[in-house]
Amino acid sequence: MEKVAGWYPAWHVALLYWTWLFLFTFGFTGAEITCRSCHSQVKPQQQHPQQGLPMHLKTDRGEKEQWRIPGEQGGERGQGAGMDTEDAELQAPFDPAVAGTKFSGWETRSWASEPEKELGDGRPEAAAAPTGEYLQRGHRGGRRNSTRRRRGRSPRGTAGPGGAAGREPGGSGAARFGLEELRLGSTTFALTGDSAHNQAMVHWSGQNSSVILILTKLYDYNLGSITESSLWRSTDYGTTYEKLNDKVGLKTILSYLYVCPTNKRKIMLLTDPEVESSLLISTDEGATYQKYRLNFYIHSLLFHPKQEDWILAYSQDQKLFSSVEFGRRWLLLHEGVAPNRFYWSMMVSSREPDLVHLEAKTVDGHAQYITCKMQNCSEASQNKPFPGYIDHNSLIVQDDYVFVQVTSGGRPHYYVSYRRNAFTPIKLPKYSLPKDMHVISTDESQVFAAVQEWNQNDTYNLYISDTRGVYFTLALENVKSSQGLDGNVMIDLYEVAGIKGMFLANKKIDNQVKTFITYNKGRDWNLLQAPDTDLKGNPVHCLLPYCSLHLHLKVSENPYTSGNIASRDTAPSIIVASGNIGPELSDNDISMFVSSDAGNTWRQIFEEEHSVLYLDQGGVLVAIKHTSLPIRHLWLSFDEGKSWSKYSFTSLPLFVDGILGEPGEETLIMTVFGHFSHRSEWQLVKIDYKSIFDRRCTEEDYWTWQLHSQGEACIMGAKRIYRKRKSEKKCMQGKYAGGMTSEPCVCTDADFDCDYGYERHSNGQCLPAFWYNPSSLSKDCSLGQSYLNSTGYRKVVSNNCTDGVREQYTAKPQQCPGKAPQGLRIITSDGKLTAEQGHNVTFLVQLEEGDLQRSLIQVDFGDGTAVSYANLSSTEDGIKHTYQNVGIFRVTVLVENSLGSDNAVLYLHVTCPLEHVHLSLPFVTTKNKEVNATAVLWPSQVGTLTYVWWFGNNTEPLITLEGSITFTFSVEGMNTITVQVSAGNTILQDTKTIAVYEQFRSLRLSFSPNLDDYNPDIPEWRRDISRVVKRALVEVTGISSKHILVAVLPGLPTSAELFILPYQDATGENKRTAEDLEQISEILIQKLNQNFVHFELKPGVRVLVHAAHLTAAPLVDLTPSHSGSAMLMLLSVVFVGLAVFVIYKFKRKIPGLNIYAQMQNEKDQEMVSPVSQRESIPNVPQSELMSPEQLVDEKLDVQPIEQPQATVQNPRKGNAAKVVWTEDFQKACGSPRGFKPRPGAEVFPQLLSPRAQKKSLPM
Repeated sequence: MEKVAGWYPAWHVALLYWTWLFLFTFGFTGAEITCRSCHSQVKPQQQHPQQGLPMHLKTDRGEKEQWRIPGEQGGERGQGAGMDTEDAELQAPFDPAVAGTKFSGWETRSWASEPEKELGDGRPEAAAAPTGEYLQRGHRGGRRNSTRRRRGRSPRGTAGPGGAAGREPGGSGAARFGLEELRLGSTTFALTGDSAHNQAMVHWSGQNSSVILILTKLYDYNLGSITESSLWRSTDYGTTYEKLNDKVGLKTILSYLYVCPTNKRKIMLLTDPEVESSLLISTDEGATYQKYRLNFYIHSLLFHPKQEDWILAYSQDQKLFSSVEFGRRWLLLHEGVAPNRFYWSMMVSSREPDLVHLEAKTVDGHAQYITCKMQNCSEASQNKPFPGYIDHNSLIVQDDYVFVQVTSGGRPHYYVSYRRNAFTPIKLPKYSLPKDMHVISTDESQVFAAVQEWNQNDTYNLYISDTRGVYFTLALENVKSSQGLDGNVMIDLYEVAGIKGMFLANKKIDNQVKTFITYNKGRDWNLLQAPDTDLKGNPVHCLLPYCSLHLHLKVSENPYTSGNIASRDTAPSIIVASGNIGPELSDNDISMFVSSDAGNTWRQIFEEEHSVLYLDQGGVLVAIKHTSLPIRHLWLSFDEGKSWSKYSFTSLPLFVDGILGEPGEETLIMTVFGHFSHRSEWQLVKIDYKSIFDRRCTEEDYWTWQLHSQGEACIMGAKRIYRKRKSEKKCMQGKYAGGMTSEPCVCTDADFDCDYGYERHSNGQCLPAFWYNPSSLSKDCSLGQSYLNSTGYRKVVSNNCTDGVREQYTAKPQQCPGKAPQGLRIITSDGKLTAEQGHNVTFLVQLEEGDLQRSLIQVDFGDGTAVSYANLSSTEDGIKHTYQNVGIFRVTVLVENSLGSDNAVLYLHVTCPLEHVHLSLPFVTTKNKEVNATAVLWPSQVGTLTYVWWFGNNTEPLITLEGSITFTFSVEGMNTITVQVSAGNTILQDTKTIAVYEQFRSLRLSFSPNLDDYNPDIPEWRRDISRVVKRALVEVTGISSKHILVAVLPGLPTSAELFILPYQDATGENKRTAEDLEQISEILIQKLNQNFVHFELKPGVRVLVHAAHLTAAPLVDLTPSHSGSAMLMLLSVVFVGLAVFVIYKFKRKIPGLNIYAQMQNEKDQEMVSPVSQRESIPNVPQSELMSPEQLVDEKLDVQPIEQPQATVQNPRKGNAAKVVWTEDFQKACGSPRGFKPRPGAEVFPQLLSPRAQKKSLPM
């Protein structure tokens, strides 16, 4: 490519002159001015009542001023209404779906009306539609901050680099620029008194209406609220304006303006909710208003597409309201509705126009798809079209399609409903394994989607579906994507307006991004041919495929602000875009290009960035340069961008904040919004282009143009001929006079795409993919019926070709042969292998091959219940079953017909919710001794469980399927044990601390009876009392707290266990010996017996702490029915007890004290603490010691447990003996007589080693 720099003295002299004039006139303002683009978060199913443009001004006083101007309405793509700068600070006042709305993997093209998100902290984020967009004061300059195109429907404006004004380049094909300055007829109006206002919303009714409404506001960023507002109205296309503050109330502060999209005469104003919450409604285009109070704060509005008075309102607290009186009365429809997930029924043939689709949150936090009438959405009147829950923020209702997403197994699964029929899983190529999905378009009964597959990060693949939206085939790979400013994914894809099936896309090839074009909806893609000459007329040497034209497919997130590309329905052949020539797309050396033949050839028109607007159905192109300096000129082209003329539109240079074109058919009036300085009044410059034309176009001024793709006239199976104005004719078209005629073409290979499961090879043939079995029959195929046997091809949807190869490539009907069942599967509807007890489980039976209508199906649920069905088609909605018990159930299904059978098995884990876990283990144990820990659950039967045990500081846990384990500690000190119990999706845990020493001593404590009156028997109370008792012992005895451990036991009467521990300091010295522990024990016993240990529970309630005493008296039964042998046995027991008492008396041991020590020379192990940390253990006072033989003969009240050991209690008047039965002892001695569970008794495990020795000392 050759480019030659030239010197044009006249142009440079003019430039220096205007630069000097600017500095002289405005050199003392001192304002730092920036123009900023709007940031609009995409919202679903929202209509834009009005367009607008946000802009920002940063003054030298640090204030941020914000305005927005609406743009044109109509069917154009990318027609911008304003300009923004490279340092743009974005705002989201208006929320149309620029490229489709991305919600949890989905994207849509419809949009909402919702209050916008303003700068600062004052306003909530907008979802939809205040009728006008915000305009923010600021100087234009630099490049716009725009976002990438995400879907076919584009905003109305374009902007790109702009130009070499005043030059007359040589060479044919280059744009020509006139040197003569012409004058446009214009009028200027100043909004007097609103110079301090920093936000504005503008609405231009259009459609033969001369009314323009402007709402200006002063938003205080420090207070985060609106402090002033003004409402202006023009009835002469913006020549003059009237201030209407007195008509809405002088003290009323307005926040938003909405306009009914189906009747522009109906206006709705929303007051600032911080002052009052009310609506002002006008039915005469804003001339008069009526005020209505609101009891909720409107966050977004959704107008009905046909009924002008029907509105849905979404509140800040996620409630959805409906009105059939244009907001005069509201009815609460539903609560817990997901933001922007509510839709009107928008089918073309909808028989229920008042049906509302919404995504609501259930009580347990799941999302569900609901439909109901707008005046009655009670539980009884609701419908739930999708069986089961869906992913949050995944519901999309668009045209004839409804999409939802369900994630299972860590992978998203997509479902579609066509024309509100049953949902069907979307079929993508088997190994696409999508991570994300965007619905780009649902036009013409076909879904165009972008899918990010498992091996993609910054690119997406384009897929196109069949009519039902079920089967998708690949259209283009590796389309570039980027992250939007609001976190949305932006796909570099643009649908050209006015030409069906035409798209532009930026594809990534070997780390280079190249622009491709298609005319047949993705069937074929080609690079863009670069212009033959540049702007100066120099030849451009650019050879395909090594060099081509590349375009930036970006638009502002607000669809009514400038973007990088524009097209329009009423000018179907004209495309204006910014880009570059070379091997790849670049952000450097950007120029503006135009095509007047639908992308076949291109011309360079500007070298600098300009905003370009379409006027008079594309008969006039208006270009305004992006600059931070004030301007007074713009450029007009009457011949589709071939030549440009310079016009002045104001006598004084103006800082341009935005441009608004007249909505409607003619679009010949434009308003420029700006100011002479940042402190001046707002200036509204009305430009009427009608004065340029001296006549209207006649039939002789038009010619016919045939759409083609590099010479190929048959596109989408038809030859399309358009009526266009001759480029050399300068006449006014007025209402859209163009038209299109078409005639069908003979079908060729180019009219057919590969069918699902087939891939196009280098020779152009569609062959089966390696994963696809062409012989597999449809599931609906039954013996005696027929099915469509694919040829590997399917005609592109909306293709109108006839004859030719159509018969050859069309699927053929074929008789269904009988076939044995194969590929049988049974799954749950949610894809999980767990279910809750007492809840419905839905099983789905799937069969790859077989006669569905003539196959018998039998299902055994594994719990003694079985069902059978005459054919598989009757199970399409699933087989429901409820399990009443927990466990693992083997579910089997058998399908058989006369030719064979097949079976499948599923193992289902049925659980009930786990509510509580308690870890039971001793408080203290000896070193290197076995300790048993047990996890006690509530409820006890919850199904399949996994236990994870953590000991001390070990980083590796122990995982078991049993709730009880045995372990030892080899190091003295305090150790923690944590158990985690996993039951389905629930994980609970409990942590306990155990003290480990070589030797320790323990003593049972009792309390004065008044403590029982205040004992709630809960763990927290016991821990607090333990701490109080320990503190009292330390204060009375002077013994270090490190030697004492107190544990209050559950149950009544209140008792506790006192442990004397051999604490040693950090150096390992001064460790207490057995004699030291005995001395400490004597001190403690002495103080306890002398009633020195006490504490105050509350004022006036004093509690004494005693040492509990053991008695050797046997259990005596005084009933007269005892025999003589029984009395003899009783006397023997008494004698033995007295002997033991005498022996211990002579040893002078401490009464009531249990001694734990490690005996190095003995083979038998000593027992650990008899007291467990089990919080639910009932209190059992100390009783006399009894041998196992004595206990066997007693009638004991016992309770069985499911652990390897049991606890037996002997209730007596006063104290009771507590005995722990180990499993080994029960095997050796048998269970005690009268072993019956006591009603209401608590079950608890107790730790006792049969080899332990316990020395009980008498008084």
